[in-house]
Amino acid sequence: MSIHPTLPGLFEPVQTALPLDAQPATEKQIAYARTLAAKTGRPLPAALFRDRVGLSAWIDQTKPKAAEGRFSAYPSAKQVQFAERIARLKRRQIPAECFKDKVMMSRWIDGNKPR
Repeated sequence: MSIHPTLPGLFEPVQTALPLDAQPATEKQIAYARTLAAKTGRPLPAALFRDRVGLSAWIDQTKPKAAEGRFSAYPSAKQVQFAERIARLKRRQIPAECFKDKVMMSRWIDGNKPR
């Protein structure tokens, strides 16, 4: 017979262990995750709010995949509008090839943004 009482389950973890360097999710992440959960109907575990990396992984799995096809490489309408506004301000032309490649358009924007 043991002198010390045993308490089963006292030292067993109740939840999954988080890494020591785990950081809580940002407010922006949480807001976006809630929006995704509402749109897709997928449950959003509240435990993910304590883990930035875990919530980021959930977001990546849940968000809609980028469209693929003939025009998937083209810049978005917002990207083109922003580039055209920069071009007017700086009185420059946007190279024609930028209108067919979103990466090139992004580089042109980054190189010509007003500072």
